[in-house]
Amino acid sequence: MKRIEIDDDIYTYIAANTEHIGESASDILRRLLQLQETATVADPVKPAAAKVATAGTSAQRTVFDVITSADFAGEKSVVGRFLHILSMLYRCHGDAFQVVLDIKGRDRIYFATSEQALLESGNSTNPKQIPQSPYWVITNSNTTKKKSMLTQVATGLGYTPADAEKIRDFL
Repeated sequence: MKRIEIDDDIYTYIAANTEHIGESASDILRRLLQLQETATVADPVKPAAAKVATAGTSAQRTVFDVITSADFAGEKSVVGRFLHILSMLYRCHGDAFQVVLDIKGRDRIYFATSEQALLESGNSTNPKQIPQSPYWVITNSNTTKKKSMLTQVATGLGYTPADAEKIRDFL
């Protein structure tokens, strides 16, 4: 086994594509690249037979199937954790994720389908795209507001208040 250094955004991408607890980075990359488990340098790389699930294709899957506290061990930034949680929610509920567009503050919108829409909604919004999604979110709010936003997203996606609190606590 070899160790490599990767940029934070690449790590976030790999983590955002976790399908089950304990899945290694190698397993995730092998699946995403459609490499066979036994591919070697001498063998030509052949696509794997299994198809990769995409956002919204598994209605019964919840965020708890794809995310654990361990996913955040290397992420020191609250914004990074916030985006990762939102990415996992999108991945599990892509077809219903548009409910986030209804989550707004008194004077600004929190989610949009473009960076420009968030920039126009207020000063210092610091919009970031939710990884592997067409949605954008403001990131300049304090941690308490981010937790509130996560709670609203989770309940909007059908999670119980208790589960929404567990999701919020990942932050």
